[in-house]
Amino acid sequence: AVKVITYSIIFVVAMLEVSAARAGTEHGRGLFLMLASQGAVDRESPNLSRLRWWFDGHGRFFEETDGYGQSIVRPGLGWAVTEKSTLWLGYGWIRTSPAQRPDFDENRIWQQWTTSFSLAKVKFGWRSRLEQRFVEGGNDMGWRFRQFIKVVRPIGFDSHLRLVAYDEIFFALNDTDWGARAGFDQNRFFVGLAWQFVPGRSVEVGYLNQFVERNGPDNLMNNILSINFLVNF
Repeated sequence: AVKVITYSIIFVVAMLEVSAARAGTEHGRGLFLMLASQGAVDRESPNLSRLRWWFDGHGRFFEETDGYGQSIVRPGLGWAVTEKSTLWLGYGWIRTSPAQRPDFDENRIWQQWTTSFSLAKVKFGWRSRLEQRFVEGGNDMGWRFRQFIKVVRPIGFDSHLRLVAYDEIFFALNDTDWGARAGFDQNRFFVGLAWQFVPGRSVEVGYLNQFVERNGPDNLMNNILSINFLVNF
């Protein structure tokens, strides 16, 4: 399993670098901070035992913006279809600070399906998300689909330490008057280590490669230090 993860990492990074070289790509650096949490509303109630809550918050900092780049607050509610699969509905508020223009806000409605399964010692997480995006200064609603897969494997010499890798690919589903173009939007690939303090509480630290398809002459590839705090109930 470790070999499969390693070869997959090498393959994804190589493909991103080839795409960047072909397109003519601007490079940047940044820091992503995330707090993600979810849990059951009331495990003891017969009527609410399947109801779930979700929250994730982000602070993103980019070299090209001289600091702050973006913040996200994203709550939601879900219904557990099975022990491992949940359907979700939520809202997201996003403030973005571009390098060359004023700050702007975005509001999103989102729906997603999450599931997980294990093969031997390797745990897989899967998330399919659909977004409806409303951007300040535009009149159109943008539709976007995101597919996320995550792989986690314990490292043998320490039961608290884990190898983590994930990839998320974004596709815009329509053109908008605020700049979205239908088709591939961006890809985020992460590889790092996770430390589990206790069950349900962990921190992930690693490298995130963000490749963004832009409408201008150059695409964007950000090399990012990503720190994720996961608190599940």
